[in-house]
Amino acid sequence: MNNLFTELENQNKQIPLAEVLRPKTLDEFLGQSNVVAQNSPLLNLLKTQRLFSMIFWGTPGCGKTTLARLIATKTNANFIEISAVTSGVKDIKDAVESAKMSLRSGIKTILFIDEIHRYSKTQQDALLPHLENGTIFLIGSTTENPSFQVVPALLSRVQVIRLNSIDDESMFRIIKRGFAYLAKNYLPVDIESGVFDFIINLSRGDARFALNIVENAYFASDLRDERRSLTVKTIEEICQKRNTRYSQQEHYDCASAFQKSLRGSDPDAAIYYLAKMIAAGEDPRFIARRLITCAAEDVGNADPMAFNLAVNAYKAVELLGMPEGRIPLAQAVIYVARAKKSNETVCAVDAALSDIASGKDYPPPMHLRDAHYKDASKYGFGIGYVYSHSDPDFEQQFLPDELIGTKYLQD
Repeated sequence: MNNLFTELENQNKQIPLAEVLRPKTLDEFLGQSNVVAQNSPLLNLLKTQRLFSMIFWGTPGCGKTTLARLIATKTNANFIEISAVTSGVKDIKDAVESAKMSLRSGIKTILFIDEIHRYSKTQQDALLPHLENGTIFLIGSTTENPSFQVVPALLSRVQVIRLNSIDDESMFRIIKRGFAYLAKNYLPVDIESGVFDFIINLSRGDARFALNIVENAYFASDLRDERRSLTVKTIEEICQKRNTRYSQQEHYDCASAFQKSLRGSDPDAAIYYLAKMIAAGEDPRFIARRLITCAAEDVGNADPMAFNLAVNAYKAVELLGMPEGRIPLAQAVIYVARAKKSNETVCAVDAALSDIASGKDYPPPMHLRDAHYKDASKYGFGIGYVYSHSDPDFEQQFLPDELIGTKYLQD
């Protein structure tokens, strides 16, 4: 009865095209030539059947899961696949028990954990002893920077391998393979010029997303005389708008690029990164705070109006909200980017802080100390101080005795 149920379930299951066309060999694996090229370190290790624990870090649809499966096939290893979203410590323990059984037959085990960055510290720590003694080899996949999301103890036991987004040439071949498979197994298809480029631009290096478009667009295309006809318009109607890709890493990367573009006086780049952050749903107050920081740190007193405009942009965002808030933000971004630059403010205060941190922490001279209370004169506080407005030409010492002559600002 169970076998009959499984057979019926498989018949009714619609396996996505991206899964059907998942590469079966490393030769079919496209888009990561830097990782699996001939004589690459990873490929050379696999040829010698050497396994090691690793974490694949890359954007969605770049081939992390596929590469993990291919490595298991190449090394004849037992492959256990779990998702950090739906699994926990119990699943890790079950995998370890399975790995121990396989080791009795001389078979190594790869434990593949998808979205490993979603595991808590406790769950990540549960892997450590089994990696240490060689019971399992871990392959984790993550779209987030492992330096932020993976505990140091686990990071020290794995190699992080960065996978790139699929390049346009490889994406073209993947899309072509998808249409060829559908045409062979269903009906021929006439494809309008520009469809491939449109899908490539829309998918932005995500092979899974591209193949999903191929599959949906194929079956949504016009059917005439036992042939299908696919146009760009059909794909536009299906996909409408795709959200901007914006991981935690890209949050930091865009903010960094934004501030450096402002500092480098490139208003076009600054506006682009502003737009990218807005489109991704970034908190506009965060953007405004970065803008204020740049106006103070990189423009400073070379153009004090930049700071005023940045602060007012923050207030305007709070008053107007979005999307109207994008306009004062853009106004301030353009002004700050074009303004003259001077970092003397931050350099001066940091130099003074550095002196204090290094031990140059001295009290003010006696004549500058607080003398507003009755007994101050008993201790010599305030004696000899000259009110500067009364005698502006009087040369008075303000720095502590030990720092006389110190310059934190360039004249």
